[in-house]
Amino acid sequence: MAMSDSHGTILLTPAPAGRFLEGILNDDAGNGIYPGTCMEMDAAVEPIGGKHTWQPFSGTSGHRKVIAVLLENEMVGKTCSDAISDAQRIRMYVPIPGDELLVLVSATGTGTGDSIAIGDKLILANGGTIIATTGTPEAEPFEAMETMSDVVAAGTLTHVMATGV
Repeated sequence: MAMSDSHGTILLTPAPAGRFLEGILNDDAGNGIYPGTCMEMDAAVEPIGGKHTWQPFSGTSGHRKVIAVLLENEMVGKTCSDAISDAQRIRMYVPIPGDELLVLVSATGTGTGDSIAIGDKLILANGGTIIATTGTPEAEPFEAMETMSDVVAAGTLTHVMATGV
């Protein structure tokens, strides 16, 4: 799944001005969720201790949603490569335009072979990963900041910039 990165952190912006969120992770699949995944609030679950439950984005690719990127759990020594288990307390970051971060980018289909170039627009995909723009999306919240070749379906941490679009 998520590969180790040279940065060691999801949030690359030195003085972030976006919003930090906390919540509880809902991992129905039980496989663990990796930092860099885009999350959405689980509206079917009431808050626990005042904190909402969050799950990987599960809607139609390209739909406009609040972008909340799962951060690594650095307070307990975890890195970008460490999956977070169900029911764990999590931290997320809602980027503003210009913020740079690492997100999980996947191939558009089920295989591999997609290439992404610097400047390509990226959209939110079902499962919480980001894919190259296809069709006519409602939103293109990220722009690639590095070239990626042979992007895998499972997701690769990729340097992006938030566009706010």
